[in-house]
Amino acid sequence: MTRLLFATLLVLSLSTIAEEKITTALDEGTPTTAPNEHIDAASWRRVPAEWEPQEAIWLQWPGPWEKTYEEAFAAFSCIIIHYERLHVLYQSSQVLSDAKTSLVKAGCDPDHELITWHGIPNDSAWMRDNGPIFVIEAGTLRLQNWQFDAWGGRFGDDVPYELDDLVPVRVAEHLDMPVDTVNIVHERGNLEFNGAGAVILNWSTLGDPQRNPGYTKAKAERDLKHWFGVSKVVFIEGVPEGDLTNGHIDGIARFIDTNTVVVGQCTSESLCKPDDGKTGSLLDTAAQVIGEAGFSVIREPMEGIAQFAGQQFDTNYLNWLVGNGFLITTGYGIENLDLRAKARLQGYFPGRDIYVLPMLKSWAAGGGVHCHTNDQPASPAKMPLLQGKSKSLF
Repeated sequence: MTRLLFATLLVLSLSTIAEEKITTALDEGTPTTAPNEHIDAASWRRVPAEWEPQEAIWLQWPGPWEKTYEEAFAAFSCIIIHYERLHVLYQSSQVLSDAKTSLVKAGCDPDHELITWHGIPNDSAWMRDNGPIFVIEAGTLRLQNWQFDAWGGRFGDDVPYELDDLVPVRVAEHLDMPVDTVNIVHERGNLEFNGAGAVILNWSTLGDPQRNPGYTKAKAERDLKHWFGVSKVVFIEGVPEGDLTNGHIDGIARFIDTNTVVVGQCTSESLCKPDDGKTGSLLDTAAQVIGEAGFSVIREPMEGIAQFAGQQFDTNYLNWLVGNGFLITTGYGIENLDLRAKARLQGYFPGRDIYVLPMLKSWAAGGGVHCHTNDQPASPAKMPLLQGKSKSLF
């Protein structure tokens, strides 16, 4: 906590140097520099880790074509409001009515004081990917708006995304928060931060020619360091079988502290197999690359196969959401495996309440609770105060 307080005070002191707001669109040239040329951008930008204190969780309630997710949304929404504020975007008055009905069925009050409803138009229920990226810059929380094109069109050319692409700007308007527009297509589900100068991501997503044609890894590394203030960028590569996002990192590798990364692992009991030249090999290589980058690696085993609607899925529990005092992850309704996973997650995040929620209808469509939610960090001024309340709370 002492180190965090010192870092926060240091960032606040830099705010007098960097008074001007940067609101630029990134072009093919060198990224825009800080207002004071003597201050490197990396020294005053930071993306907090997900386990740091949060102001709120955001989500977009499922619309008419995603109604099958509604039960899961109600379940994890009822959990979230026990711990922190929840902002819910809805597409129409009918969606709002259906959402409130679902929450009542799940056992919580849709008019709870920690739920804020926003009539903001949107296309889908995957706000992790189209929503904002929150960044602390010169002691101030601000928002970045990276471009969104519905995952490079990999779910079909008829999937709408224009309203989703506007969501970060609408969120910034609601929060009265400065916003920086970045003209690169990328999704937050492919960014894993440790809050201490490092980001891990999958180059197969960011470098996807359907998203960013002609984009190079060298240019990407410069851009990521500039926009996020990181000093270390770790690229893994490859697309797990059946992954239509082209390999988002939040189903492959997750930080659990500033120096430790949990990486998925295929087993003899999963659909994917070790050294199979496919997903198993991809995960093993990712673990090796992350280890060689200087991080401790823990392997998270996929110990079984779930069946749903004629489909089969490996029991991958990595798509967790961390909040103030809790963690929620996708469950598979296989009691012994869900319980073993819960015990492992408790070891990764001691002091938090762990929830393993069956949500295969959502998982079959491409993701879990982390994919559906977007966490807003606490403002820098609040962070030391909040952490002083209880270390285990966050």
